Amino acid sequence: MKRKVLVILSNRLNRLQKPRFIEVDCDEEGNILKEHPLRSQPREPLYAEVWENDDAKTDFASCHSFKRKYGHALEKAKGRAAKR
Repeated sequence: MKRKVLVILSNRLNRLQKPRFIEVDCDEEGNILKEHPLRSQPREPLYAEVWENDDAKTDFASCHSFKRKYGHALEKAKGRAAKR
């Protein structure tokens, strides 16, 4: 089973710099299968998890640590999807 993860790369020291958004496809074990950058912030909650790095890194490969954002607006609700 694959899941989609949204990674947000932002800069906590310079809030005027726009954040970068990357969509990552992972398997159940967390291995990255595919990644591609998004042009802008997504509008719909499509992601299983949302992760953020605020160390002003410009690409995904140079980041060492991420923080999970629980209850983020772009994270899809698990409770409603399971009942359907």
